[in-house]
Amino acid sequence: MKTEFVCQNCGAKSAKWIGKCPSCNEWNTYTEEVVQKDTGKKRVSVTRTVVQKITDITVKQGGRIKTGFSELNRILGGGIPPGSVILVGGEPGIGKSTLVLQVLLQIPDLKSLYISGEESGEQIKYRAERIGSIHENCLIMNETYLESILDQIPDINPDIIIVDSIQTLYSESITSSAGSISQIRECTSRLLTYAKEHNVPVILVGHINKEGNLAGPKALEHIVDTVLQFEGDRNHFYRLLRVIKNRFGSTSEIGIFEMTGTGLKEILNPSEVLCSHFEEALSGTAVAATLEGIRAFLIEVQALVGQATYGTPQRTSTGFDFRRLSMLLAVLEKRAGFYFSAKDVFLNIAGGLKVNDPATDLAVAASILSSLTDVAVPEKTCFAGEIGLSGEIRPVSRIDQRISEAEKMGFSRIYISKYNRKNLSNKKFNLEINYVGKVEDIFQRLFK
Repeated sequence: MKTEFVCQNCGAKSAKWIGKCPSCNEWNTYTEEVVQKDTGKKRVSVTRTVVQKITDITVKQGGRIKTGFSELNRILGGGIPPGSVILVGGEPGIGKSTLVLQVLLQIPDLKSLYISGEESGEQIKYRAERIGSIHENCLIMNETYLESILDQIPDINPDIIIVDSIQTLYSESITSSAGSISQIRECTSRLLTYAKEHNVPVILVGHINKEGNLAGPKALEHIVDTVLQFEGDRNHFYRLLRVIKNRFGSTSEIGIFEMTGTGLKEILNPSEVLCSHFEEALSGTAVAATLEGIRAFLIEVQALVGQATYGTPQRTSTGFDFRRLSMLLAVLEKRAGFYFSAKDVFLNIAGGLKVNDPATDLAVAASILSSLTDVAVPEKTCFAGEIGLSGEIRPVSRIDQRISEAEKMGFSRIYISKYNRKNLSNKKFNLEINYVGKVEDIFQRLFK
């Protein structure tokens, strides 16, 4: 027997304790684990694997399991594939358990097994009665011992299995405590083996670490078939289900949900709920046509520019990259002649969303200039464009999809890059399209 030290953040191993992990650069993440090493020589019987031509392999045609959420079906590529292992990760309290329990309650024709290592059966039933109608095909098992779970599953013969959460399971073959990298890897691998052998889908619920990644991320992402990230701000009602990895579909899909008192409610038209409707125009507000994956919707960008009270001006960004905000302010100061060295700048993406689309730059600049001049952006105006360091408005992808979304929401005009003109030469839209080439053109057209 020997011991080794394993990083609980990335899974790196070391023969001795290290204060700082050389792989992920995290401090105090190494814990000691016992490695069982059998010195006795055993004769291992080798079974020969049959080698097949790819043309001789027959594919089993099994229908996907349709959940009650059309958003979830879409991002999974049409439903839950048989024999797949899906990992759902997110912050504590974001709604992971509510999501997977609603999925089981909305498929009463299939026998489902909910394995819970965090909540009792009474707590699960209380939540189930609150979010939907319960049925007898939903079975609950309160167990964390993996060998006991795998021993009882053949007798139950479920059609779908939920494990909440994978960090609570432990196996006797690993001597480390539950939740360690070794235990998570071992439990996930054995559940994956069962899923492939019996063609039963398994959904794993996982927590995230302080960096915002799935606990034991690199140890699990290559094992499972699909990784779903459940994102959102607990102070807001909206949740985003983002696909990080998907072997059976696209990785450019997201689903938007709203947390209510009766569970999660899918939002089929996110632009309508993310864009506020005011009776009068307000300064510092602009609407951006953004993309999340391959889905276009409109978001509201809010900015507030004021005189700095103290010597150092404040820069605050919520839902938008802070470094990109600093870059946009530098471009507006250098190329357009607006000085923010003595101004406080606060930026917010309405609805608690986090946006990474560069096409939001034009709306951010418009909202900042609107707040600086205290002049409202004209009503029913939308923006889609990326701002470069030289002040030019760069073209963005899927511009026709963005314009179609703005037209559907009743906007009368949109500002885009003049370099997107060639992509729209043969397409007709019912809204006014304004082409701009430099960032100073926005100020001249909107506020003069």
